[in-house]
Amino acid sequence: MHLRVLPCALAALFAHAGAQADDFVIQRVLVEGARASQLGIVDSANAGSVSQKELEMRTIYRPGELLEAAPGLIASQHSGEGKANQFYLRGFNLDHGTDLATYVDDMPVNQRSHAHGQGWTDLNFLIPELTARLDYRKGPYSARDGDFASAGSAAITYANRLVRDVATLSVGQNGYARTALAASKDAGGGTLTYALELLHNDGPFVHPDDYQKLNGVLRYSRGYANNGWSVTAMAYHGRWNSTDQIPERAVDDGRIGRFDAIDATDGGEARRTSLSGVWRRTTADSVSKVNAYLIRNQLDLWSNFSYFMTDPVHGDQFAQPDRRVTGGVNALHTWHAWHSDTLTSDLSVGLQAQNDNIFNGLLHTQARQTLESTRQDHIVETSRAAWIESATRWGDSFRSIVGLRADDYRFRVRSSLPADSGSTSDTLLSPSLNLVFGPWKSSELYLNYGQGFHSNDARGTVSPLAAAPGLVRSRGMEIGLRTEAVPKMQTALSLYRLDFDSELRYVGDEGTTEAGAPSRRIGIEFSNYYKPVKWLSIDFDAAFARARTRDAAPGQDRIPGAVEGVGQLAVTASQLGRYGAWEGALRLRYFGPRPLIEDNSVRSHASATLNGRIGYRVAKDLRLELEGFNLANKRVSSIDYFYASQLRGEPEPREDIHFHPLESRSFRLTLIKNW
Repeated sequence: MHLRVLPCALAALFAHAGAQADDFVIQRVLVEGARASQLGIVDSANAGSVSQKELEMRTIYRPGELLEAAPGLIASQHSGEGKANQFYLRGFNLDHGTDLATYVDDMPVNQRSHAHGQGWTDLNFLIPELTARLDYRKGPYSARDGDFASAGSAAITYANRLVRDVATLSVGQNGYARTALAASKDAGGGTLTYALELLHNDGPFVHPDDYQKLNGVLRYSRGYANNGWSVTAMAYHGRWNSTDQIPERAVDDGRIGRFDAIDATDGGEARRTSLSGVWRRTTADSVSKVNAYLIRNQLDLWSNFSYFMTDPVHGDQFAQPDRRVTGGVNALHTWHAWHSDTLTSDLSVGLQAQNDNIFNGLLHTQARQTLESTRQDHIVETSRAAWIESATRWGDSFRSIVGLRADDYRFRVRSSLPADSGSTSDTLLSPSLNLVFGPWKSSELYLNYGQGFHSNDARGTVSPLAAAPGLVRSRGMEIGLRTEAVPKMQTALSLYRLDFDSELRYVGDEGTTEAGAPSRRIGIEFSNYYKPVKWLSIDFDAAFARARTRDAAPGQDRIPGAVEGVGQLAVTASQLGRYGAWEGALRLRYFGPRPLIEDNSVRSHASATLNGRIGYRVAKDLRLELEGFNLANKRVSSIDYFYASQLRGEPEPREDIHFHPLESRSFRLTLIKNW
């Protein structure tokens, strides 16, 4: 049985909602080891799935880098290890997740109206040992995707049942230590799956990160991925010190080193607990799915980006506490409406609802001690959505997917600043159309059009000075090609355009985002996977984007931080099994230059870094792995900004590049036991 012969809607459900590791259809693909064909399954050249085995072979410094398995996506960091990653995709500096919708087991990870940044995406609670697959899409071409999905979306699925239990023990340079246990047991006619993770990491910094993480998952499931249910509890706690971005001038004149900090008291602490459940039922004529979740997030974050520019005595450190409870429910139902030799049509409808009860603020602090409160807010943000999508296969060489999505948002803010209190609402209709021609000679051509949106921070929507719209529309169009005409090779090529009515932009000296001018991005993406022999695979992907602000003055239309070019080249070899005991991988990542100011007079430097891993099977169920990061020990930046700051002793603020260095070369040794 192969996925491509399933009805369109059922295949689409697996492709993005994610199948669990106990699903026999998906599990067969994983066991065979080759990347599953996407012909006849996905609706664009930029969508795909990454299997558990492929994810295992990646060398990741931090959990959020799992998302780099999606071609063209870069996950970076500009602060301490416990802070949410910085993401880049399709010509965007996505900050901490704006316009990249991220889900773990059907729960949204993006946090709306967050104290530090809109769409805050903290993936530090991920446990790689449980990850069964990653499904990704790029562009606003699906009615199923809502807030934050204009640049792309990524859905990580945990396994209901592990094929083999696993225990790992890792040690490395810079105070790195990690241990994890993940196992499944039969219980009460179902499966009990659990995982526990403990981690510590200092990094190469003068003032160690001292990142401490305690993480756990407990799941009970019955049935299978397409016919069954599960209930999952998760809990995560992390705390850390931060070496935030530092000014180039301080390094150039020797005041500090590359891995030093201006304010050594920056840092944070995060907690996340969740309870979620999902129910699925599949028959010959329909597919149903309902999931619900309740998530409690807490964050205390201390940052200082401008040092002594505002307060020459106490410094400019500020705290951004955020407390929230997020609840939601999603339901979908698909009817396999028509079936004949020449026509197959599925009709899907969905309902979604989410409520965020948020308490956050902005405090002026010194060494993490509060000096004064700038503002404190209670935010209630509620959203409802309904969508409908019709997928029709009109014959052997043409299919269409037509969708319409309706969103309704309510924003209510009670602020310590009375003038900034209020309530408002916004609604939006988002149509989408996907046309797929083929396959002809193992190739498909895609034409995609869709409208999407991102929500703005609730506090900005009620501001009396310059109220921002609640929902900001995006419009995307794309032409793509996917081919497997060359034996053992999968290739995808796409050309796209994405317009935004208002661009969210990062304000480096305040550590916030603000609504800006409309924008346009035009880009091209290429992805290639080649498996010439059973034990060897080669991945190459490259992307280029041209990002500009529309209606800007001549020479002032660059978007600060907008990534222009990225690429990855990876070679993976595996002889684990009957005929060998070795496996290994090398991955070269190119992170292109970016304009740091509107007139393009200041730019970041490009960087190329090399990571790798090698594994050896000591015994049947015992492996030893060595991972290496930044193997060439490049002195490059993870991220760059350009803004004004003032160091102690400087008579006035100075505009400068502020950067966070990529971690120096380091190694980690891991012992893995399966049973």
